[in-house]
Amino acid sequence: MKALKVAGILTAITSIMHVAIIIGGAEWYRFFGAGEEMAVMSEEGSIYPTVITCIIAIILAIWSTYAFSGAKVVRKLPLTKVVLSLVALVFLARGLLGIPVVIYSDSSYMSELTESMMFMVVSSLICLIIGSCYGLGAYNYKPDEENT
Repeated sequence: MKALKVAGILTAITSIMHVAIIIGGAEWYRFFGAGEEMAVMSEEGSIYPTVITCIIAIILAIWSTYAFSGAKVVRKLPLTKVVLSLVALVFLARGLLGIPVVIYSDSSYMSELTESMMFMVVSSLICLIIGSCYGLGAYNYKPDEENT
């Protein structure tokens, strides 16, 4: 259960950070590695970066809630083990594939190679940690135990 509590906390922090990025605007999009295109759209007043970042924040909040459900911190949610397993796969895939996908794609994101690569390395490591916590938690999850 401890792994799921850690996963829930880290995912909740990540969700809140996405909300802060929306509030912080273009410079925050740049700092947190969203890419120059998202930053420019934000500067130009486009709603696109806000919508995308808000959707990500909501998904992360839902995943965090599932982690807390699996840890018996909140009530049992439907399909908890399945959701925890799928979330683990998403985070682990992002952690393992994030860097190669960016390197081998023709993405303008990598135009500032050193800054973008540093972000990709750090964020990939964070995703591997979170994904491992979800995976361990899903593996150990026992749905028949009562919430405490």
